[in-house]
Amino acid sequence: MNSYTKYFRFGLVLLFLLLSCAGRAQTPSTVPVFKITPVKSTIKFGVKASVPIEGVFDKWDATLTFTSPEAESAVLDVKIEASSVDTGSGMKNNKLKSDDFFDVQKNPYITFHSSKIVQTGPTTFDAQGTFTIRGVTKPETLHVGLVGKGTGSGTINGTMAFDRKEYGMTSGIPFIKIADRVEVTVDLKGERVAGPPVVFKQ
Repeated sequence: MNSYTKYFRFGLVLLFLLLSCAGRAQTPSTVPVFKITPVKSTIKFGVKASVPIEGVFDKWDATLTFTSPEAESAVLDVKIEASSVDTGSGMKNNKLKSDDFFDVQKNPYITFHSSKIVQTGPTTFDAQGTFTIRGVTKPETLHVGLVGKGTGSGTINGTMAFDRKEYGMTSGIPFIKIADRVEVTVDLKGERVAGPPVVFKQ
């Protein structure tokens, strides 16, 4: 085999590989792909107290990924910058950031990772997973309601409650009596940007 023939065959093989890669790149995704828009979404928390304590987190990120078109294959991940807490009060913010509560210097992030999604109704789900705050991780469930089912865009409204003392937050705030139960609410707006529609149980 002469050099010309060898180079010609090598060129054909290379061209075939390039065309194959291009074809795969243009193949539609086989799973739904969603994008959550933080600027249109909110993550809030509240705790009953003699002086109401409610606030939001200004900096966070959330992703919703699927391993199949089935709704229950979804995985929800939320990552919050603990230092972005805003209660509208500098005193409360600083106390929550301290080592008595969020301990943001040692544990800068609050996270939730779902390990199982269970459809409990036509538009409701339980996202069972692990919640981490102040460096402590425990199983928790985010109860979710879906608005805009089947439209390709909508809102995930979720609520979760946890006992702050189970996560090492046993201190209080001077002159304020605080309950142990903390309620978290998420309002995540997203849209399907690629892939097939989500398939729900009927």
